[in-house]
Amino acid sequence: MKSELYTYDTTASPLLDISTDVQQFLAGASDGVLNVFVPHATAGLAIMETGAGSEADLEATLDRLLPRDDRWTHRHGSPGHGADHVLPAFISPSVSIPVVDGHMQLGTWQSIVLVDLNRDNPQRKVRFSFLEG
Repeated sequence: MKSELYTYDTTASPLLDISTDVQQFLAGASDGVLNVFVPHATAGLAIMETGAGSEADLEATLDRLLPRDDRWTHRHGSPGHGADHVLPAFISPSVSIPVVDGHMQLGTWQSIVLVDLNRDNPQRKVRFSFLEG
């Protein structure tokens, strides 16, 4: 298995399209399965369309579902930080994607997006793993 750890900074945006990095990681690969995993309790990965407003729609939806207020039992960190710990129940910390001839088998408009609403820690690790076979 090939596996590499990448680092991202989500200070500028809580949603980052990481598809280009993933495709570069797959350079020279054949057929197999790709797994992308965020080893954090407050971040996730989404497969979605980017560039047409869907990112803003997702942010707005998460703001409605996970408001940044004092309702959360988990209370350390900035106000509403408890919502960050609930995020992975809605946005999974991992995705698996079939790979054929070194290319992810995503739909035409699909991208892999790192989702991180946690403003207390914008430094995120993401592990890319490829299993050939």
